Amino acid sequence: MRKIVVHEPGGHDKLRVEEHPDPSPGRGEVLVDVRAAGVNYADCVVRMGLYESAKKYVGWPITPGFEFAGTVASLGEGVGDLAPGVPVFGVTRFGGYASRVAVPRHQVFPLPARLTPEEAAGFPAVFMTAYYALFELVRLRPDMALLVHSAAGGVGSALVQLGKIAGCRVVGVVGAAHKVEAARRLGADAVIDKSSEPLWAAAERLAPEGYDVILDANGVETLRQSYRHVASAGKLVVYGFHTMLPRQGGRPSYPKLAVDFLRMPRFNPLDLCNDNKSVLAFNLSYLFHRTEILREAMDRLIGWVEEGRLSAPPVKTFPLERAGEAHRAIESGSTVGKLVLTL
Repeated sequence: MRKIVVHEPGGHDKLRVEEHPDPSPGRGEVLVDVRAAGVNYADCVVRMGLYESAKKYVGWPITPGFEFAGTVASLGEGVGDLAPGVPVFGVTRFGGYASRVAVPRHQVFPLPARLTPEEAAGFPAVFMTAYYALFELVRLRPDMALLVHSAAGGVGSALVQLGKIAGCRVVGVVGAAHKVEAARRLGADAVIDKSSEPLWAAAERLAPEGYDVILDANGVETLRQSYRHVASAGKLVVYGFHTMLPRQGGRPSYPKLAVDFLRMPRFNPLDLCNDNKSVLAFNLSYLFHRTEILREAMDRLIGWVEEGRLSAPPVKTFPLERAGEAHRAIESGSTVGKLVLTL
């Protein structure tokens, strides 16, 4: 098998294609011949050595990658409801940038007929992140006002679509003019291009009473103002800290990280009570053992895909050998939709 291996933290040159012995599926596992693997910003953080769950579960060396699509190669003991050759997609706690992966059965799902393998490879991590944020952490009600940062990206595009399925009014935020139409096509009721208009003045104009839910993966750049613009009884959901990390060069600036850490807002429980607001945060990579959450999320998401209510983000593909280019692209903040490695 071929896979990307990162032996030590660093820039894009640390992503090396190596040949390794094929894995064997253990009891309760499925071995998948991978055709495509999704690229997420978290993979870049893994490569830089700053992803805590990567340190906890793997260490060095490590193969990045949380999601894949392909066909069943073989089955471990105790797995009898799949057969070799069946098209599947799924999630893995790291290891996805590889031509073969062995994962627990509950992390593998039948490939929906409406999705190509490349679309499916970029689907589960972002849509399960969005699903957990909106349907586990929050109880959505029709006509709630949602503000979605990075609305044309992977998770952002999933949040916009799921918010509309729930009957909410969704305001998307994008960082460049070429992303506005993409967010509108996803169903956003309004789109704020923060490169051409003041973000928070526009946000206040669109929701003078504040937002019932704000979804923010930017980190220190927007968190404080995001909290200020949450309505009474509303929720700020945090699932990333992108602005703390570089847009080019591939290596973190530790002085900047230190300054941003000091600038990071601290939410006092007394203030939260008096403001009547909640701050919620999570990391999907810590949830893969929660079989009931994965099963419910994917059952509903696949159902919405098959009904035509959800569509996969637009996909740009890179061969495995050009994983460094994919990382440069996603770090730049200029991409729309999902980036996928093909094998």
